Amino acid sequence: INAEYMGCRSELKVKEASIDTELIYAYAKTNRLADLEEFITTPNVAQIQYIADRCFNEDLFEAAKSLYTSISNFARLAVTLVRLQSFYAAVDAAQKANNIRTWKEVNAACVQAGEFRLAQMCGLHIIVQADELEELIRFYEERGYFDELIALMKAGLGHERAHMGMFTELGVLYAKFRPDKLMEHIKLFHRRMNVHKSIRFCELLHHWAEARFLYSHNDEYDNAAKVMMQHPTEAWEHEIFKDTISKSSSVELCYQAIHFYLELFPSSLTDLLATVSGRVDHERVVQELKKVNQLPLAKPFLETIQDGNLKGVNEALNLLYIEEEDYEALRVSIDQYDNFDQFALAEKMKKHDLLEFRRIAAMLYKRNRKWKQSVELSKKDRMYKDAMEAVAESEDKDLAEELLRFFVDNDHHECFSACLFSCYDLIRPDVALELSWRHKISDFAMPYLIQLMKEYIGKVDEVVSKLEKKEENAAGTASAAGANVPMGMPGMGMVPMAIGMGGGYGMQYPQY
Repeated sequence: INAEYMGCRSELKVKEASIDTELIYAYAKTNRLADLEEFITTPNVAQIQYIADRCFNEDLFEAAKSLYTSISNFARLAVTLVRLQSFYAAVDAAQKANNIRTWKEVNAACVQAGEFRLAQMCGLHIIVQADELEELIRFYEERGYFDELIALMKAGLGHERAHMGMFTELGVLYAKFRPDKLMEHIKLFHRRMNVHKSIRFCELLHHWAEARFLYSHNDEYDNAAKVMMQHPTEAWEHEIFKDTISKSSSVELCYQAIHFYLELFPSSLTDLLATVSGRVDHERVVQELKKVNQLPLAKPFLETIQDGNLKGVNEALNLLYIEEEDYEALRVSIDQYDNFDQFALAEKMKKHDLLEFRRIAAMLYKRNRKWKQSVELSKKDRMYKDAMEAVAESEDKDLAEELLRFFVDNDHHECFSACLFSCYDLIRPDVALELSWRHKISDFAMPYLIQLMKEYIGKVDEVVSKLEKKEENAAGTASAAGANVPMGMPGMGMVPMAIGMGGGYGMQYPQY
């Protein structure tokens, strides 16, 4: 048939498309590939595309390869070469075709054949297409080629057409299969990732440190702090937490952080409180600490903020000093910061086992003008100096005399003498003399009497001096008035020369 056809064709020089097409098919079917290639290189009118597809569908791949090559249909050629297990040539053909469908077919074939290097070459042209990325990832994952997929994605990051989806999906792959690489990837590329999708997968797969990092670098500081508090074992770091909570927009979160530290990291509580000090209500902090009975942990912090003279802070510190029996610190606190319930504190300390605290209670009574309570407490503790100072400050004469009688009745003669000195202005002299005489302690009253006599003599001398001066002034005035009286006036009789002289009627002139 072939000889007859060729003879007829050469003699008649007739060209028929159907005849050329069928002849090519006959060559392909009989595997006469040399004749086929010779024929298609000569001028002909055969439908090469049609017959090539027909050969491909009938698994005549060698013939199809020649035919597709002759018409430069690289897309179909690449698929044909894949069927012939010529993967290198298939990749080269796909590159010439540069068609996404072809790349996908060649890639899939290379993956199935285990030619992962060639598959990666194809995959690099697929992953830069955002719409094709998820399908490719799913193809690899379904077959368990996780490492090869990760290698492909890493290779694509440097591509000039690399897009956000590539960085994001590689992060998801690390989260699923290589969690040890996840944090490094996030730190390098978090600005080029879809942060919300990455966070969702991190939380789904319990990568809490990475989720915290993404929240923080996406300015979601509240969520970052919550992640650290909810998953402290994986996500919490003290310095990072401090930085995060200081940028948080929620004040309520600061109070939650305080409770979080109280439960898990009490040794770092003071540092945290210093960080949030400018954002929280200090008195509320004190109340929260009181609820869980953890005030001692915050003592250094309370001392640093006491300059604000807040009632809650002052009272909390005063209670701590009482519990620690640090009366010196308590006295300093009371002297410098007066905004607290002084009477209540005095009531609390008046029965304290330590003397110094009872003395502070007496001092507080005195400050609040509870003179009698202050004096009675000092008398009970035999702190007579404190009692005398309180009486002197009270300016209460009855209280002073009561204290004086107490000293006499209890044979505290030295204190009797000291009280006369301290309360000098409040004690009546007759009371002092009577008590000293009746109890035969005149010697102890003598300093008081000497001072009293000196004072009275001084007052008498002052009065006498004033009277004498007044008389001298009066005499000087009278002399001046007498010198200014005229001896006589024209038209009138004699005027008496001196007061009380002349005049039959004993006329008296007024004194000047």
